[in-house]
Amino acid sequence: MVECSRVRDRTKRILAIALPIIGGMVSQNVLNLVDLAMVATEGDAAVAAVGVGGFANFLAFSFITGLSAGVQSIAARRKGEGRDGETAIPLNAALLLGLALGIPLSVGLYHLVPWFFPLQNPDPAVLDIGIPYLQARLVAMSAVAMNFSFRGYWNAVDLSKLYLRTLLVMHACNILFNWMFIFGNLGAPELGAYGAGVSSAIATYIGSLFYVWLGFRHARDAGFLRGLPDRKTFRSIITLALPNGLQQFMFAAGFNVLFWILGHIAMGEEGNHSTVDVAAANALVNVTLVALLPGIALGIAAASLVGQALGRQDPEDAYAWGWDVARIAVVVMGSLGLPMALFPDLVLSPFLHSADALETARWPMRLAGVFIAFDGIGMVLMNAMLGAGANRTVMIVSVALQWGLFLPIAFVLGPILGFGILPIWIAQLAYRSLTAVAFAVLWRRKAWTQIEL
Repeated sequence: MVECSRVRDRTKRILAIALPIIGGMVSQNVLNLVDLAMVATEGDAAVAAVGVGGFANFLAFSFITGLSAGVQSIAARRKGEGRDGETAIPLNAALLLGLALGIPLSVGLYHLVPWFFPLQNPDPAVLDIGIPYLQARLVAMSAVAMNFSFRGYWNAVDLSKLYLRTLLVMHACNILFNWMFIFGNLGAPELGAYGAGVSSAIATYIGSLFYVWLGFRHARDAGFLRGLPDRKTFRSIITLALPNGLQQFMFAAGFNVLFWILGHIAMGEEGNHSTVDVAAANALVNVTLVALLPGIALGIAAASLVGQALGRQDPEDAYAWGWDVARIAVVVMGSLGLPMALFPDLVLSPFLHSADALETARWPMRLAGVFIAFDGIGMVLMNAMLGAGANRTVMIVSVALQWGLFLPIAFVLGPILGFGILPIWIAQLAYRSLTAVAFAVLWRRKAWTQIEL
């Protein structure tokens, strides 16, 4: 009876942190669909330009998202130590670093867009729309860095509901500004797809201002904007953020390489590119990324719980939190995987209308549904290690398995041997499962309990 009560209490604690994060991530995906639908009225070139530009923007800011993990690790540790008046100090440091990094990155990348955008898509019609769209998005680099820093802080101190609240405000603003600047409503200029980039940038800055307002309301007593952080805090944030940012960048770049590989699969003696495989892969990735959202959210919750337990000098409780969250992830992700495994056509049909593409994606979708629970374990334990401060280890494992193992194998299976998408997808599922096993082994060894922040 006591054990059942303990399990129930810990499950409630996990879900209290994770559910608002899931809500925020789902709302982001809904916004992406709304954004795409509004831009689609401008034609196929606009859709292609926004798609390519959006991914390039994600790749550009992925490096600075490491600030979130740095803030979360240190703030959660301080909360666990009972130093509530200092939990926002690492947030102050990350905000300053975000401004220091974001401004020069925005300026530099803004001027480089006309050079590197044609490398992704040389179509003149796409370039005319995509270059200014991406430049508009890149203006918000500083705001993106600040917003991720705030996200790490709210999650660390069990206030993830404020993260969800801010995202909803940003999304509402984004939709309104899209309506204004894409179509020229309320006296705004009619900018087409470029207006979508402008709207996203404005909404991102509004999100930063809303976060600052919430900071004064909910984190002032925790040290928010009360003096400059010391050198040790800056050093700790950089030490944690740098490897995590590099990992995020390499992970995003790895997806780009994967799509290049799929686009160069040899077909028969003439070696034609397989558009069917690329279309199938796009659908598979979109479905899988949505299904992974609960795992990501649960992983972020695990990072906070582990950091707080280590702050209390209770490594055994930190160890238990990792497995407790992983067990929930297996149930949740396994449930989401069932329709993927049993009814792949039903899941894929909204994204694929070609019979050939649907047939190509069917078995990869089934296998993804079977193995997605392993992804849940891997994401939870990976984030749990980030919460403990083992960012460098996480980076080494993630980058080594993706770039040193999976992508070379995919290149051999695809462009060299000319196999289709199924063998490549099996290799990816094997690599993701191996990643989960690697983090499980590292978690059991408990070397992360010795890290001081």
